[in-house]
Amino acid sequence: MGLTRLLVRAAAARPRVLLVTTPGGTAVRLAAEKELRCRDWPAAATPAGADLMLVAGPGCRELGPALDRLWEDTPRPRVRLRAETAEEVAAALDAGRARLGATEHTHSGTGRPARTAPTHGQGEDSGRTRTAGGERRASADGEQHMPAGGDADGGMEMPGGLPMAEVGEDRDGLALDRLHVPLGPFLADWPSGLIVHLVLQGDVVQRARLGGSCGGGTAEPFWARPWTRAAEGEPVPLAEAARRRAAAHLDSLGRLLAVAGWPAEAVTARRIRDDLLDRAPAEAVLARTLRLQRRVGRSRTLDRLTRGIGTLSTADARAAGVSGPAARAGGDVPARYRRWLADAVDDVRRLDDVRRLDDVRRLDGGALLDPTAPASTASPAPTALLDPTAQESPRGRWDAGRPPSVALVGLLPRLLEGTELAAARLVVAGLDPDPDELGASKREFAGG
Repeated sequence: MGLTRLLVRAAAARPRVLLVTTPGGTAVRLAAEKELRCRDWPAAATPAGADLMLVAGPGCRELGPALDRLWEDTPRPRVRLRAETAEEVAAALDAGRARLGATEHTHSGTGRPARTAPTHGQGEDSGRTRTAGGERRASADGEQHMPAGGDADGGMEMPGGLPMAEVGEDRDGLALDRLHVPLGPFLADWPSGLIVHLVLQGDVVQRARLGGSCGGGTAEPFWARPWTRAAEGEPVPLAEAARRRAAAHLDSLGRLLAVAGWPAEAVTARRIRDDLLDRAPAEAVLARTLRLQRRVGRSRTLDRLTRGIGTLSTADARAAGVSGPAARAGGDVPARYRRWLADAVDDVRRLDDVRRLDDVRRLDGGALLDPTAPASTASPAPTALLDPTAQESPRGRWDAGRPPSVALVGLLPRLLEGTELAAARLVVAGLDPDPDELGASKREFAGG
């Protein structure tokens, strides 16, 4: 017991946090990532390495069973937390650390959670029932859910919920085993709520199908918020839109770099992203953005790792209704991350250009207005405003009826088929559809 108490205290001093984001929770995720970085708390990539499980964003009934499975796979001592707004993140983490430290008095010493915990929610397991073929989870409404990796079509399962492999012809006509593997809805650096069902033969994706997503997300996606406001007639400064778009591209880049295995530069991209969202001046972030562009854009290792993956020509992208960086890049994953970097640099420079333009527009009769002059003689400087039809949102041309991420996610089955499983996550990260936009348009892509 002395060793157990010591280990629990060590975990509580610097807990490892599994950050799980629900659709509509982008703002909460950004606040949590920044808070964890400021506290120097490590992020856990899987439940097995987590002490705290922080669910960031609004509730989603459809994703409840998946959250329960993550919680069940988290070893004790453990604490489950929820933050529905960015303002709740710090308090939730403080409470989680305090509760984790308190578990030293009640910890049983077992490394795995019990299967029969009586309650659900803040810190315990949900109810489960066993069948001869494996396990099924029962949600609050009594509906039975297949475990992750199970065959939704009712095929035979192995014990523990693993699906039985089938036999089918591959591309060369050879009879090989086929395995059904779902990706999502909660993976590290993955569009939250998105599920992609894969049929594998060996390590090659033979078929890909989009699953459902939570339709209860916010009606105003975080990254496209300036465009939604402008489309409703609200005057939005062009500089605000450029700042949000640059931060969105750096967020996408950070997720791709994390998936590709370059965590140091992923953190760099996220630091610049956070500074832009905190309204740092252009001169404070431009030099760092240019350094990031040179280092990542010229990396031969990253280029070799991602070259030829997820190739999409401009013509094919336009035909599929895709706009924005994915269409303008006209190539593979390296072409798209270089496009993100170039657009981010352009938008940061645009912040400085807009500021200078506002200064020029203060000219009156060839001389700058005296800031001490009476208000009656000084005309206010007009501000450049966002035109949502002329300026693209981070994922493309904004359309409230069909957000640009709907077209992006519609391309995934086509781009995934024929790729190796190891490249599948790079394909998704190279497009990075916005889960907030997908949550608001569930009917557009479910079952695609």
